[in-house]
Amino acid sequence: MNVSEIDKPLCNCGVVGIYNHPQAALMTYYALHALQHRGQESAGIVASRTGENSDGNRKFASHKAHGLVLDIFSDSDILIRDLRGDAAIGHNRYSTTGSNIKRANIQPFYSQYHHGNLALAHNGNLTNTLTVRRNLSNEGVLFQTTTDSEIILHLIARSRQDTTVHRIQDALRQVRGAYSLSILTDEGLIAARDPHGFRPLCIGKLGDAYVVASETCALDIISAEYIRDVHPNEIVLIDNETVRTGEIKSFSIDDVAPRPAYCIFEYIYFSRPDSRIFGHSVDKVRRKLGKRLAEEAGVEADTPGGKVVVINVPDSSNTATLGYSRVNLTKHGTDTRYEIGLIRSHYVGRTFIAPGQANREFKVKTKFNVVRGVLEGQQVVVVDDSIVRGTTSKALLNLIREAEPRSIHLRITAPPITHPCKYGMDFPSSEELIANQHHMNVEEIRRALGADSLHYLSIEGLLDAVPNGEGEGYCTACFTGDYPVEIDSDASKLALEEMG
Repeated sequence: MNVSEIDKPLCNCGVVGIYNHPQAALMTYYALHALQHRGQESAGIVASRTGENSDGNRKFASHKAHGLVLDIFSDSDILIRDLRGDAAIGHNRYSTTGSNIKRANIQPFYSQYHHGNLALAHNGNLTNTLTVRRNLSNEGVLFQTTTDSEIILHLIARSRQDTTVHRIQDALRQVRGAYSLSILTDEGLIAARDPHGFRPLCIGKLGDAYVVASETCALDIISAEYIRDVHPNEIVLIDNETVRTGEIKSFSIDDVAPRPAYCIFEYIYFSRPDSRIFGHSVDKVRRKLGKRLAEEAGVEADTPGGKVVVINVPDSSNTATLGYSRVNLTKHGTDTRYEIGLIRSHYVGRTFIAPGQANREFKVKTKFNVVRGVLEGQQVVVVDDSIVRGTTSKALLNLIREAEPRSIHLRITAPPITHPCKYGMDFPSSEELIANQHHMNVEEIRRALGADSLHYLSIEGLLDAVPNGEGEGYCTACFTGDYPVEIDSDASKLALEEMG
């Protein structure tokens, strides 16, 4: 599917790391499958085992390709024979920088340098890419990919620090932006999270093995126990000494850490509801989003003794819809029924092409169908997580209209998206966002989409619904334009894209 066809925020990537497990690659494969929602363009695994070399370095092996995890590793021999070893890292990719066509851009990246073996998987987006890349190019570095992630590899390799951890620390002090990293070296497994902690990253334990992953759902699938998150501004080292003592070694990136700026969209849309991210349950946060939305914009029955039917847009708004319907019932005293009004086909991928059909309505019908008996003649509330361009939302409302409801009320569990993300989500440019087109207000958007009423959750309501404990802060740049980390100019980004 062409990027111009996309009408949802597209996720960044998912990373995994396993250390001290006899089937590390196989465990990584399962974990990547659990994180498939974070990237469906490509995936890869790099595994490591003790080698026979006199230099003491381990033997690394890699397999990666375009496609879904289950397809890329459909041949079990790849995991059992080719990727043998007790340590591995993995990556699911949705490209945010770099061409999604180039095979060289598929992660994890692997290289041999004068200190040994090094493999890296990156979730996020650097914001000073062109500046650092230009400096490295001027020093004679040859780049093999068009991604920002490769920059980190080169900075590590060129560092003059004495240890691997300090070389990684030196490299990370030279980059800005969002990164959750899983790094495999001859010494062990290293994980790191940028000083603002934009993207989630957690640590788990499976027997004597250690796991790092973007979300806890990746721990659940392999029955690993959640230990803690990798903290913002932290590098952790898991090695043989960790296995013996149980001590995870921790290092700081910057001497003084800024206030966290967790990506608030991880709660709204990206992460699975069964995960814990940033130390909290995604399911519980989404229910609170729905409840707060109902408090702000509940819908009362338009006839005496009438009822309101509340439906979700599968699957990301499922739990928020539960929260909305419960509060709409208790707060407004209206007979509110949570119903399954849309059925989603799970067999249509993002690359689906409808031969001979270019209209949005037909493409929406390949993904959704209405339950007419639930919607016909009813006052319907549709709860969704976000609106980007609005094209799919409009087509979806047209589809629901075919079931002849009495009215349709659209409720969104996020504020209007007015600015593109620079830290690892692939939003369109500002001009393509419906909330930014011609400075459209909510009423104008309502008319454009064809809803009888429309309400976005307020930024105040959003911040009230997410956890706000001591030290917690959020990046809300896509709603407010307040970017917490300085960004290369648009001209610089364009120049980088032209490199690819």
